[in-house]
Amino acid sequence: MSLPRPLATRLRHALVTRLRARGKLAFLQSLPQGARVLDVGCGNNSPRDAKILRPDLVYHGLDVGDYNQQGASIDYADSYVVVPPDQFAGALDRYEGQMDAVVSSHNLEHCLDPQAVLQAMARALRPGGRLYLAFPCEASVKFPSRRGTLNFFDDPTHREVPSWSSVLGKLGECGLATDLTCQRYRPGLLFAIGLLFEPLGRLASRNVPGSATWALYGFESIIWARREPQASA
Repeated sequence: MSLPRPLATRLRHALVTRLRARGKLAFLQSLPQGARVLDVGCGNNSPRDAKILRPDLVYHGLDVGDYNQQGASIDYADSYVVVPPDQFAGALDRYEGQMDAVVSSHNLEHCLDPQAVLQAMARALRPGGRLYLAFPCEASVKFPSRRGTLNFFDDPTHREVPSWSSVLGKLGECGLATDLTCQRYRPGLLFAIGLLFEPLGRLASRNVPGSATWALYGFESIIWARREPQASA
């Protein structure tokens, strides 16, 4: 099924990829042609965004609900699976050893058993396969409260802030090596935009659009990792 690739969305993706060179879209852009991708916690129109950016990807989405999926976003996925939260980690087992890449963007902090999810995501990777992780930094529990989430507890669906050291330790246990680590991701231009508009954001008690407030505070922890060719979980 051929689905549209709106020009405005493509231009937005190109801009975001340049502004957030270590973000999710930049990671997807870096994957080889025809890569098989598992998006773990694929809300917020992720199927549509991934396939508009890279229509060659074989995209599989897994989530516990249709979270902010607008229009035909789900139709862009090559497969899309929704399971109950208590079956989420176990559902990842069906992908063991099949994926060239696994993406988990702001999913770990919502999981009932994040360590089990991390381990299952690592198992889903083929030798040489790559993992993208993004989650709130540990310091976010002390950030100001804002609409759009700046303090970790602004989102009532957050369960427990992921521990940076525990996440890195679990990845190592599972045979993954890190290619890139940012404990508090602060891309330069977005940081500057966030700084410029911070007085307005503080007055309105809301984030500046486009992740600029997140960049100012370093809200996100980001990890790019890779399964070594001979490693096993």
